[in-house]
Amino acid sequence: MAPKRGIQFVKNGSKGIHFPVLRFLLFCVLVPTVFFFGRGFHVADQDDISAVPNTQVFDVIVSSTDDMGPLSLDNFRKNLSASWRVVGLETSNVADEVKQPTTHVRQEKPKVKEGKSSEGLAKWTDSPARQVRRQLIEKRREKRAAELVKMDNEVIVKLENAAIDRSRSVESAVLGKYNIWRKEVENENADSSVRFMRDQIIMARVYASIAEMKDMLELYQELQFRLKESQHALGDAITDSDLHHSTREQIKAMGQVLSKARGQLYDCKLVPVKLRAMLQTADEQVRSLKKQSTFLSQLAAKTIPNGIHCLSMRLTIDYYLLPPEKRKFPRSENLENPSLYHYALFSDNVLAASVVVNSAVINAKDPSKHVFHLVTDKLNFGAMNMWFLLNPPGKATIHVENVDDFKWLNSSYCPVLRQLESSKMKDYYFKAGHPTLTSGASNMKYRNPKYLSMLNHLRFYLPEVYPKLDKILFLDDDIVVQKDLTGLWEVDLQGKVNGAVETCGESFHRFDKYLNFSNPHIARNFDPNACGWAYGMNVFDLKEWKKKDITGIYHKWQNMNEDRVLWKLGTLPPGLMTFYGLTHPLNKSWHVLGLGYSPTVDRSVIENAAVVHYNGNMKPWLEIAMSKYRPYWTKYVKYNHPYLKNCKLLE
Repeated sequence: MAPKRGIQFVKNGSKGIHFPVLRFLLFCVLVPTVFFFGRGFHVADQDDISAVPNTQVFDVIVSSTDDMGPLSLDNFRKNLSASWRVVGLETSNVADEVKQPTTHVRQEKPKVKEGKSSEGLAKWTDSPARQVRRQLIEKRREKRAAELVKMDNEVIVKLENAAIDRSRSVESAVLGKYNIWRKEVENENADSSVRFMRDQIIMARVYASIAEMKDMLELYQELQFRLKESQHALGDAITDSDLHHSTREQIKAMGQVLSKARGQLYDCKLVPVKLRAMLQTADEQVRSLKKQSTFLSQLAAKTIPNGIHCLSMRLTIDYYLLPPEKRKFPRSENLENPSLYHYALFSDNVLAASVVVNSAVINAKDPSKHVFHLVTDKLNFGAMNMWFLLNPPGKATIHVENVDDFKWLNSSYCPVLRQLESSKMKDYYFKAGHPTLTSGASNMKYRNPKYLSMLNHLRFYLPEVYPKLDKILFLDDDIVVQKDLTGLWEVDLQGKVNGAVETCGESFHRFDKYLNFSNPHIARNFDPNACGWAYGMNVFDLKEWKKKDITGIYHKWQNMNEDRVLWKLGTLPPGLMTFYGLTHPLNKSWHVLGLGYSPTVDRSVIENAAVVHYNGNMKPWLEIAMSKYRPYWTKYVKYNHPYLKNCKLLE
């Protein structure tokens, strides 16, 4: 019965079995076809397959289901399909791995035999799909290389843009916002043609050097010709208005040559090297010129202009032609009156002393209460007397003395005079090797004749010079008085001896800049960070001076500095030591310094100052004076005076 029942099942189902069989056949034919075509397109679309390392384990993202369960990635980490084969791998264990059963698949996959698997892989390796894949790999490599090159170029551009941004933040007066490859119409800076030509000259020198190095003589000669032409056209021009109208054609011609040189010679490594070498050379030249400038400025500071020398000689001659009774000044009774305002001025410069006295008298509220004590040397004694006899300071009192008449001021009492007479000091001043333009400029400063003159050291002997005075205002001859100074006598010095303006601000120095703190005597007695102060306008309490024996303190330190081991020559270092702890700071508006060396003193500060000081080498009576500060001094010079006209002293 069972066989009949089975036969009967077949027969009865023969009509209904055709459609399922057809579906099964179509499934067997279409599925492999779709699978292989799909695999080809999938491989062709992947960009990262070629980048997979040459290993046997691949993380293949596939989905497997267990009764329509969730997706799983771990199922195929060890069940790699044969279609995922690494290019260039001739032998593989993929077939062996395919043989291993899958734990989550409902039906076990048929096992693949070793021989068939190898044969199939060999055929697949030689298939056209692999050749297409190789071409795609090569294209991707070329594309990647191009992208890397592009990225490098973008990085370079970014760096260049960053450098340009940084250069724009720098002051345009130093570097400028221009370059030689820009069109002229794009440069909006003032005097752009002058700057453009300077840049052209720099690049022409660079390319000429490279052309000579590479034996490109024709281009080298052309660059040299244009270089000389541009240098001649530029000359000493500072602004575009100084250039000749034909300069534009020369700029164009130079631009053409530079473009030609750039096309033939530009080397991104060699050009910066040449520019760096030019920069180092220019830096050395600047240093050398600075040394020369320092030397020449020191030399100029030592000299006396011909006009002032002429004035002194003419006044001296006329003074000694006067009868003795006409050589005296009026109001001599005021010279020892302690209730008046007394000034001490030590100078050998007639014109400078006249400006100090004239400016103080003009700005004084009551000139009749002001007394000026002038001390000069014997060479200028007649000239100083004659000038103030011809030009008396109004109602003010004036008196001129000769420092050589102070018989008490001798080498036995004064250490400086004894040291100046020593053989060591004479050798230092007169037998030392002469400094050249490029060496010895610093030592030149201390060979200034003012350091040999007792007029410079007389400030340490004020009580001896003026024994009957209680308070005196000391003035240098390179200052200008702009306001009434009587308020200084009312300042309470609080028991101190010296009233002075401190100079330990941003632009000035403290004790360690003046004294040798490597010496134990200096290190034990002074604070290197102590605030310095300025000579030039100082209020001295002569009563306290005598009580504290200031002159004796000065002598002590001066004797210890015979070999110049504590400080170099000058009066400020010993002054800082002598008045250490005995100086009362004054308001800075009383005394403004720097007009003889600093171009950055604010105009409002100068105009609000009671006294302005031309300390430094650029004295207002010298040609090297800074022109913007000179009018504050020249306004008190009587240029219409016959003596000044005869000596050709002009404003």
